[in-house]
Amino acid sequence: MILDKIIKSTEKRLEDKKNNLSIEDLKNKIDSNKMNLKKDSNHDYFEKTLRNDDISFICEVKRASPSKGMICQDFDPVKIATEYELGGASAISVLTEPHFFKGSDDYLKNVVANVNLPILRKDFIIDEYMIYEAKLLGAHAVLLIASILNKAELKKFIKLSHRLDICPLVEIHSLNELEIAISAGAKVIGVNNRNLKDFTVDINNTIYLQKHIPEDIRKDIVFISESGIKTPEDVKLLKCNNIDAVLIGESLMRSENKKLAIDNLKSLI
Repeated sequence: MILDKIIKSTEKRLEDKKNNLSIEDLKNKIDSNKMNLKKDSNHDYFEKTLRNDDISFICEVKRASPSKGMICQDFDPVKIATEYELGGASAISVLTEPHFFKGSDDYLKNVVANVNLPILRKDFIIDEYMIYEAKLLGAHAVLLIASILNKAELKKFIKLSHRLDICPLVEIHSLNELEIAISAGAKVIGVNNRNLKDFTVDINNTIYLQKHIPEDIRKDIVFISESGIKTPEDVKLLKCNNIDAVLIGESLMRSENKKLAIDNLKSLI
């Protein structure tokens, strides 16, 4: 299964990173770098940006994926992110996983330095080291995938993210994972419409899971639909079902005119 391969690759990458820079040295770098962090570097920044009357767009900087292969040959992450910003994106997601998605920590660092929007580090976070690392890179949010973390780890990573002033976006795919995310304290939840086991996609998964959030806490949660969103009709369907935001990667990455593509996706709302 591809997810297992990604996790094994991430474990090896993490081992190499720890050998090059211990977690103690990483924390010291964060402490010494605090004066250089953007003033909006806090976990409320990402969350509040997505809380508005309209559906928000998180636009993704993604070079490749396991299911689609190379998406963008002429890849300039800063140029792409800048086009997203000019096109009306609310936030930007940057892939940093290097082997299967051809991402890079440098892509994230450079986007943070050149764009005035909250930035999500999208990776397969399996260790607190990677959250500290995201802080040093300047990310405003991190992706925490429920299917690769147990409940104790998820709760621990959410608390650590808040302590570091980073927003934890908890990604789920099933009703069981939704219940775990809520009980772990997640306030920003994204539904991956792509099944990571077989990579089939269905945006109705977001709508189904949204209806199972207890009414008394729904207003406290930012609910995001991820993957498979390609048309204005998709966006309209999600907005009509009270989805707060969409995370869109491939369809925008394949568009030559990012602003025009975003305008088109918003055309029915």
